[in-house]
Amino acid sequence: MEAQTMDANADALLRKLRDDHQSGAAQLALSALDGLAQWLDTGPVRAADWQRMVSALARARPSMVPLGNAMQRCREGLAGPADAADIRPSARAVVASVRADLVEAGERVAQHAASQVPEGARVLTHSRSSQVLALFRLLVRRGQRCSVICTQGSPGNEGFVLARELDALGLEVTVVTDAQMGLAMADADLVLSGCDTWLADRHFVNKAGTYLLALAAQDQGKPLWVLADHFKDSPATRDTVTLETMAGAELGAPTGTHIRPRNVYFETIPTRLITGRISERGVFSCPAEARR
Repeated sequence: MEAQTMDANADALLRKLRDDHQSGAAQLALSALDGLAQWLDTGPVRAADWQRMVSALARARPSMVPLGNAMQRCREGLAGPADAADIRPSARAVVASVRADLVEAGERVAQHAASQVPEGARVLTHSRSSQVLALFRLLVRRGQRCSVICTQGSPGNEGFVLARELDALGLEVTVVTDAQMGLAMADADLVLSGCDTWLADRHFVNKAGTYLLALAAQDQGKPLWVLADHFKDSPATRDTVTLETMAGAELGAPTGTHIRPRNVYFETIPTRLITGRISERGVFSCPAEARR
């Protein structure tokens, strides 16, 4: 069932997910699960309605693979007769289980990542990642000192959102434009990046600008850790993955007969440029080799 033929509550949830350009992949998946739970409270749901709904949600943001993986688990987790008149009790249990798994994975990523942040470290991060934010929250709870350099995350300025969140935690934050990544790298002790999709061919997907961040980190000898739980794993490769393109008007570019604004939000980054991946399973160097 496509969005235009779904009920108003389902259509509103799909629009909310498609219009959300501030949330990272894990946070978007949590929002979808919360919205799905609320949708289940709007009236009786048949098995066929459920399958169509989770399928539509899975397709809503193709660059955000945790959303698709969470919906796939919801689809596979519901057992029962296909002709059941109302599957809400079983569906609610499935949504709650998948959500708990996603939250736990994020918490474990933060715990493993904390081991890579020295006391008093100055950390550079690009745009906004909910898993990177979770790490900083953990460090604050533990009383571990650090400061942060945030890039702007243009054109959506997600880095400004992160800066406000870190300020509320009491952390010292320096905000720079994306163009100052290389300049700011000299002041950083290490780099932390989020991840929207971990691809099958030694590449990952993240906000545009991460490739330049990785190049600068490698050139200046700074460790770059990518925080990515296994909800972000995808069988896609850099040649088959969908990279979302947003409205060109968001760039504020000049208009002209021969001017064409291009606003691609995400890009692929080769793992050979990073120190490694930190997942809920531990800390791994790249190419993948367990360190702990």
